Amino acid sequence: ALLLFISIMTMFMSGVVAIFEYDLKKIIALSTLSQLGMMMFSISLGLYELAFFHLLTHALFKALLFLCAGILIHGAGNTQDIRSFGGLSLNFPLVTVCMNLANLSLCGVPFLAGFYSKDLIVELACQYSWGIFVLLMMFICLSLTVLYSVRLTYLSFVGPYGGG
Repeated sequence: ALLLFISIMTMFMSGVVAIFEYDLKKIIALSTLSQLGMMMFSISLGLYELAFFHLLTHALFKALLFLCAGILIHGAGNTQDIRSFGGLSLNFPLVTVCMNLANLSLCGVPFLAGFYSKDLIVELACQYSWGIFVLLMMFICLSLTVLYSVRLTYLSFVGPYGGG
């Protein structure tokens, strides 16, 4: 029960902090922390194999996110502040596609890598009777993941150019 509580609080706190962060690498790192909380959540339910499966799939699309972040930082004049990005989809179309696919996989969009691991964890967590609070917090944390991923995509690729 203690591991369950700590994992849910880790997912929640890292998700909330990532929403208010403007440093690209910190957002991706906080996203990793949130997913580690998801893995610990899975372990707390006794789903060890699913936690390992999520670790492997998460490592693949997180590596892609960090590669794309490096290209964006280099292309934006060595700044990590996403407020100064904006409109980068015109200059980096391939990076935009790759980063959006990695973000969608992080969110658990069907038929991408993150869906197969995260959906199984969520589905089996719903079958356990830990109470409505645990399920509500899990879904709030999953929503936070979608929120900071959409925010990152908007400020980096869609929003107005903020650089000098």
